[in-house]
Amino acid sequence: MGSRPLLQRVRRYFLDTWNQFDITALLLFMVGLVCRLFPSSYESGRTILCLDFMIFTLRLIHIFAVNKQLGPKMIIVGKMMKDVFFFLFFLGVWLVAYGVTTEGLLLPHDRRIPWIFRRVFYRPYLQIFGQIPLSEIDGVYFGVASILMEDANPCPNTYANWLVLILLVIFLLVANILLLNLLIAMFSYTFSKVQGNSDIYWKSQRYNLILEYHSRPALAPPFILISHLHLLCKRHIRKVQLAKRRFSRSFIQWLSLYFAIQLKAQGGKEGTFPCSSPQNRFTDEEQVTRSAIMLKSLFYISSIKND
Repeated sequence: MGSRPLLQRVRRYFLDTWNQFDITALLLFMVGLVCRLFPSSYESGRTILCLDFMIFTLRLIHIFAVNKQLGPKMIIVGKMMKDVFFFLFFLGVWLVAYGVTTEGLLLPHDRRIPWIFRRVFYRPYLQIFGQIPLSEIDGVYFGVASILMEDANPCPNTYANWLVLILLVIFLLVANILLLNLLIAMFSYTFSKVQGNSDIYWKSQRYNLILEYHSRPALAPPFILISHLHLLCKRHIRKVQLAKRRFSRSFIQWLSLYFAIQLKAQGGKEGTFPCSSPQNRFTDEEQVTRSAIMLKSLFYISSIKND
């Protein structure tokens, strides 16, 4: 039983998105540093450290949660990333279907596997944004010398280029008009859903950020070891258990208790003072409305915790 709270804290730590950013950044930094120590992996270490810098920089977005305008936008971006993830399934299936078909029609004699994969995925993706290789579709004229060379690229097949043009039109019609507009509609729904409750999202984000930094030591790494040594000496010398902070109570539990007290207080006032004036007394309809607002706020904050 004693180890259960510790396991719960560890599990909660690893489930947090920003903690996952920290762990990934630190692991990449250590791997990149080790690679830089050996001449054979020096350039690989440089690549890893460049990616690690990008992760460290993106970690700064967490500070924007304090701002009332930027805080809800972080929630919107996170939910939009989920929309993009599901959207990529539709786009990926359509992209592979078109890419494999056009590759087989245009260059049926090419045996270079890396180039085949590049044209199957990379070329259709760029065509969505307007980069269309008309030279391959319409046909290219090669000289005799270039065709006879061993290192010459395979000649495009002009026999079925009319079919490739039809497939290109259908592909761009579905990808640019149907799928992209579907993604925009999903973004609009997500934005309107979060923006309507932006104040609740922002207050929850700000509370979590203040709670996180309130429980952290004052010194930053690597001087954080001094703070840990100070706490360790204080614990063992005085032999006093550190009191649990009042902030350890989760935000949802605290808010639920607050709402319960408020509702009970309103009901007690009406029962204690039956002769009070009607202007100071809540009607049943007003009580139901206030209760609904409180429960709605609690529901949205619970959804934030689950996300």
